[in-house]
Amino acid sequence: MYKIVSPGVWRLAQSSTAVPPMPVDQADGFIHLSTARQLNETLALHFAGRSEVVLLAVITSQIAGDLKWETSRGGDLFPHLYGVLPSQAIAWHQQIAVAVDGTCALPERVR
Repeated sequence: MYKIVSPGVWRLAQSSTAVPPMPVDQADGFIHLSTARQLNETLALHFAGRSEVVLLAVITSQIAGDLKWETSRGGDLFPHLYGVLPSQAIAWHQQIAVAVDGTCALPERVR
């Protein structure tokens, strides 16, 4: 699964034991995650026009105890993390750009 963060949040995470929550995470009381299938729509809806965002690949087994699948947009189940996202749970990261129309070229390793 995946987390999308700003470059500033990613910089903070690199010198910390946890990835800081994005403002929407703080407001909602959990960390928003997406599956590979949900990524394009999440990027289009919430990050369109952002030339710099960081895509984090999350090792699901390291957060499984605090992970809940909850109904969200369109009735789809989304992964929500009710806890801290440990920096060690990030398998890889990549900076990406999202066009104004919401399109984005995802890395080949996204599955």
